[in-house]
Amino acid sequence: MAEATLEQQVARLTAIEDIKQMKAQYCAYCDDGYDPEGLGNLFTEDGIWDGGDFGRYEGREAIKEFFRGISSDIVFAGHMVLNPIITVDGDSANGKWWLIMPCTTNIEGKKEARWLAAEYDDDYVRQDGVWLNKHLKLDLKFFAPHLDGWVEQT
Repeated sequence: MAEATLEQQVARLTAIEDIKQMKAQYCAYCDDGYDPEGLGNLFTEDGIWDGGDFGRYEGREAIKEFFRGISSDIVFAGHMVLNPIITVDGDSANGKWWLIMPCTTNIEGKKEARWLAAEYDDDYVRQDGVWLNKHLKLDLKFFAPHLDGWVEQT
């Protein structure tokens, strides 16, 4: 296998940085009340948001509809994504990330501090020069009340 040219290396690194910025924007929209328009526009028209226990939504409009409702259940969230492993193949890419999220839930009118940990396994595509989520998959490790901890869930 031939060594990548400087141009190919720069293109790969630029794609990785663009994907990181898109993921950071995704987290910012989540942490700003789960902005449905902003979040939906980070997906392809036929994109998939697969949140496991949180549900699976196919298509940009279904994803927006999901995010319109989640802000009443999770009233505060701090999405911290870590340890990105991003592989790029032309106009397609895959990203694996860890998510650590302190949050406040509002279940049946009762607010509770919780911790969430999960892994993202995302597929991306570049359309018209912009990286978008094609398939976001969340593998939930725990979603535990702060005071109880997560030992019983792991």
